[in-house]
Amino acid sequence: GIGLAAPQVGVSLRLVVVGDEHGRGAEALVNPVIVEQGGRVTAEEGCLSIPGIFAPVTRAEWVRVEATSAEGRSVSIRGSGLRARVLQHEMDHLDGVLFIDRLDPVTRDRLKRRIKKEGLREDSAHHAFAL
Repeated sequence: GIGLAAPQVGVSLRLVVVGDEHGRGAEALVNPVIVEQGGRVTAEEGCLSIPGIFAPVTRAEWVRVEATSAEGRSVSIRGSGLRARVLQHEMDHLDGVLFIDRLDPVTRDRLKRRIKKEGLREDSAHHAFAL
């Protein structure tokens, strides 16, 4: 994965770490808030806590996030494409939202039945973004 939210590892902080799609580094964002967004795009997502489960999720095509850096500075980050998707996905984790919660009810119920049948965990405290 290229993103991780603190609750995924049992830490009760509003903190996400987001890497770039080229693996050149990662940035910690404390108390991130989406302040602007635009466009809509649908792409496949998954979570490491429910391996093998992928579904198309519609999200904003670009976002601007304001947060505090690990050093205590105010930062504003604009992301588009994959970076925007990762930011939104990881920030959802801060609110206990899984990508499957964003699906239409029929698809969500079908996937939840599959998760239960395969014995996978649908645990919002332990999930990460996966491509």
